[in-house]
Amino acid sequence: MSYKRFTISHPPENGPKPLRATALQYDPELGGAPRVVASGQRKIAEQIIAEARKHNIAIYEDAALTAALASVNLGDEIPEELYVVVAEVLAYVYRVNNRSPK
Repeated sequence: MSYKRFTISHPPENGPKPLRATALQYDPELGGAPRVVASGQRKIAEQIIAEARKHNIAIYEDAALTAALASVNLGDEIPEELYVVVAEVLAYVYRVNNRSPK
């Protein structure tokens, strides 16, 4: 089973920073780390978020994590420095959805 994870960040009220979104895919049965499968700003971010909502995929907001993930090339696994924070996000999502990883 494939699991997709999306993060979003909204522009702060006091600044014109654009909307940014990053999507992760993680399959615990395949092993390895989550991979960045989509990332973008403005219109691309809106499309990523719309796709997540369309498929009832949980959206987690964290501007710092989104910025860090945006620096990862599409298709690449997340860097080791982000393992702990991404694992915490995935655990949160599994709890919210009343599911557990297989």
